Amino acid sequence: MNIDRYLHSQIRDDLTEKMVFIGGPRQVGKTTLAKAFIQKPEQYMNWDLGTDKRLILTNQINPKLGLIVLDEIHKFKKWRGLLKGYYDKYSPDLNFIVTGSARLDHFRKGGDSLVGRYHYLRLHPLSLGEIGRSATQSDFETLLTFGGFPEPFLKQSTTHLNRWQRERVGRVITQDLRDLETVKDVSMIELLAESLKERVASPLSIKSLQEDLEVSPNTVDRWIQILESLYYCYRISPYGPTKIKAVKKTRKLYLWDWSELDDAGARFENFVASHLLKFCHHQEDALGLKTELRYFKDVVTGREIDFIVLQKNKPLFAVECKSGDRELSKSLSLLGRKLKIPRLYQVHRGKKDYGLESEGRVLPFTTFCRELGLP
Repeated sequence: MNIDRYLHSQIRDDLTEKMVFIGGPRQVGKTTLAKAFIQKPEQYMNWDLGTDKRLILTNQINPKLGLIVLDEIHKFKKWRGLLKGYYDKYSPDLNFIVTGSARLDHFRKGGDSLVGRYHYLRLHPLSLGEIGRSATQSDFETLLTFGGFPEPFLKQSTTHLNRWQRERVGRVITQDLRDLETVKDVSMIELLAESLKERVASPLSIKSLQEDLEVSPNTVDRWIQILESLYYCYRISPYGPTKIKAVKKTRKLYLWDWSELDDAGARFENFVASHLLKFCHHQEDALGLKTELRYFKDVVTGREIDFIVLQKNKPLFAVECKSGDRELSKSLSLLGRKLKIPRLYQVHRGKKDYGLESEGRVLPFTTFCRELGLP
């Protein structure tokens, strides 16, 4: 299967204006995507390769190449100043695509020396929109089972998936973490990562994790932030309008690789969350529209909505996840009216499609993605 990544045309257009930074999880396809824009092997340079590192540090980059891909250069502490010097000296004759498996903007301190010189794009795992606008139920089940990372999705082998997961998580924690952070006990980060799987799709209790790991709350929160910066997991904040008694602080957590989850309900909710986050990031990165993924929980009644997408701080639509095509959730319809959310969706793994968006529409998740044009 040949899959055209959804950011290809955006990168092509952005390169006519500035440098392009591509962030995203390890093995999500950043390097493959970046290499699609070069014609010669010497246009690709990897900081992890000693020969490339020496060329970069000794100012031996050939400006006549027109475009250079710099992979993992963020591991060099002074990479921003180095890249600024190259860009200011050789632009517009020479441009750069910069890729990294840790967030390229995570360690920004005291301002960004590259501000105004680059576009930042986040590459997500494969989604239903990417594998085809006419994605079938079979495509849905395959993606849900094997995840959205290209290698295991294309292999479609359970044995390969299990081995790939262990290797990827190990590299994220033992290699990427050590390159970017000073953590005395890496084994505790591994234990935390394993503990987080059991807490996906529920409000995340830092206190509970603190007790399990026997460290301070601040340490737990810092470790989770590190795992977020390495694209292992992400958290979404609650939506709490001022006049409504709602959860205000506790966030929910999800994994970038939903295939790690054994619980079917948590995996499906994580699957939906990842599609919605991809939509939000694409709206921000490509269109410049402030778009956020939130959830809602009423502290008085306990009623909640799994996801609310905000654009320019206003609700755009809400999504509730259900495994079956059962009747519309009363919480979705009641809270939707209370929060003045214009479109309400209840997505499921079945076939039924009924109801009105203004009151609450029940529909297959494949249909939802296709009609909303999710990337």
